[in-house]
Formats: sequence, structure tokens, C-alpha cells
Amino acid sequence: MAADLIHYEDIEVGVPDKFGRYEVTREEVIEFASKYDPQPFHLDDAAAAQTHFGRLAASGLHTAAMMMRMMVDERLCKTAGLGGSGMEEMRFIAPVYPGDTLGVVNTVLEKRRSKTRPERGIYYQVVEVVNQHGVVVMSHRGHGMIRVRHPEVPIEG
Repeated sequence: MAADLIHYEDIEVGVPDKFGRYEVTREEVIEFASKYDPQPFHLDDAAAAQTHFGRLAASGLHTAAMMMRMMVDERLCKTAGLGGSGMEEMRFIAPVYPGDTLGVVNTVLEKRRSKTRPERGIYYQVVEVVNQHGVVVMSHRGHGMIRVRHPEVPIEG
């Protein structure tokens, strides 16, 4: 375990953490949709033009996958993470189009030490995906687990 990784003690509650840059391409939108979400408005310009999207739009699940890529590349690979226990309240708020550039705003809302596993911390976060205009296009909440740097320190409370 590398000492320079982010641990439970390093997590700041309530401080938005902005990171990532993901350029959405037409080819990737169609490739993802072809494989995982083959609805016409994700695959075909003419079909998409007849919907509320007005043009080809990325799948919401593709947006979630792009978010996860940014999370891993920019943050999770730098933490002493132990995984998560799921996502809650996932919302697809605005369409994502080819040509958009996405980023992430992650805010830890609360954190606590595990009472049964003192080497483990648990945090609750909200993750927002924003486009180049600052518009939130997707959000979710969820719990993550992370190693405690000093598990020998007693848990407060």
C-alpha cells in the first residue's frame, strides 16, 4: 500500500472536487449504443432528429461509463479505495451529444469509520457529470469504502 495514496483521513467533507476531461465522439456514441443500447436515437441521425433530442445523443449508460472512466483515471487510481456499495438516485438530466466535453464534480457529503472494521472508512458522495457549458447532464449518489491510514487510532463517538 503506497503511502502517497489518498486515505480516509484525507477526505474533506463538503468540498467539491472538479476533475476530468472526456471528449464525446460520434463514433463512440454509435459503437456503445450498437453494443449495449441500440435505440434509434443513439444510432441514426434521421431517427434522432425526429425525437426530443433533435440529433444523435449518447446513451445514459454510456454517460455513466464515461463518468466512471474519469473517476478511475483521475481519482480512484490515486486512492486507497476498497470499492463501492452501489449508486443511488442516478439521474440523466440533460442529453449528451457528440462534440460535448464532459467533466466530473465529486462532493463527499459525509464520512465515518466502520465500527466493525476499523481499517475501513465509508463515505457518501454526490457525483455530477457536467458538460463544457457547466450544465449537469448526469448525477448519482453512492457510498464508497476506503482504507484508513491509522486504524489503531480509536474511533470517535
